[in-house]
Amino acid sequence: MNELRNIGIVGAGLMGTNIALDFTRAGREVRLTDTHPDQFTRSAATLRANAAQLAEHGLLSEPVETVAARVTYVPDLPAAVSDADLVVEAVSEDLALKQRLFRELDRHAPAHAILASNTSSLMPSLLAEVTGRPEQVLVAHYWNPAHLIPLVELVPGPATSPETVEAVRALLASLGKRPAVVRKECLGFIGNRLQFAMLREALSLVESGVATPEDIDTVVRYSFGRRLPATGIFHTADLAGLDTLHSICGILFPDLSNAEGPGPSITGQVVRGRLGVKSGAGWYDYTPEEADALRRSLFEELIRRAKGDLGSS
Repeated sequence: MNELRNIGIVGAGLMGTNIALDFTRAGREVRLTDTHPDQFTRSAATLRANAAQLAEHGLLSEPVETVAARVTYVPDLPAAVSDADLVVEAVSEDLALKQRLFRELDRHAPAHAILASNTSSLMPSLLAEVTGRPEQVLVAHYWNPAHLIPLVELVPGPATSPETVEAVRALLASLGKRPAVVRKECLGFIGNRLQFAMLREALSLVESGVATPEDIDTVVRYSFGRRLPATGIFHTADLAGLDTLHSICGILFPDLSNAEGPGPSITGQVVRGRLGVKSGAGWYDYTPEEADALRRSLFEELIRRAKGDLGSS
């Protein structure tokens, strides 16, 4: 863990910036690079703004400028990773792009460096196969916003060494993250498989006329959504009784959606240009004020839980 001191991050967008903040607030030195150096100004402003929000809520132990000063913006990729112990890739979700990048990282990062991808869906073996160090390649899937959501899914490929996984797991745990190790690679890992399974069933309920999006959101918010932060899935099952759940599984599982594609309801929204908050309309319509209120509500909930995590540590 102590050997993973110098962190290189590739991609100065929102994810890369907030991952950098997560490391630098814990005292790690970070070199952040991007193929578009004009992104650095936006990244630095975002990092300072997010650090200031953390400080405002008592979640930063040092002055904002001290934290921000640990991030060095480096336009040249080889220089950014030349002395890195851990490199985290946070570029667009494009396999060809990531493979080109991992070839470059393999050439320019030190031989001991671990190469991690923040991909949310791609198999780590597809990235490891283009390097000469497959035992040191894995996925470290952060969730947005990376500086507020504690989970990081660690996904080894078939060749990833247990020492690599443990080194990254121990580092992240020391930063206050909650790393979860996926035992073998699979599409979507754990989190996305679970949330997209729920989305598939929600879409099916809308398309079959059982419920509106509004009523589905009400059910989630005010029933099992209240329990999951405390007891997760399997503790909840144990509390309910596995015999009871076994009976319900036999009744319900055969009737659940097994759709193999997005379906007409979400496809129709996309075709009509209703893309969500960013277009002003999706399942709901949003004024700019309503969009800001939704973002603020999410931020306040994440801050409240982050304070709770700090108090329980």
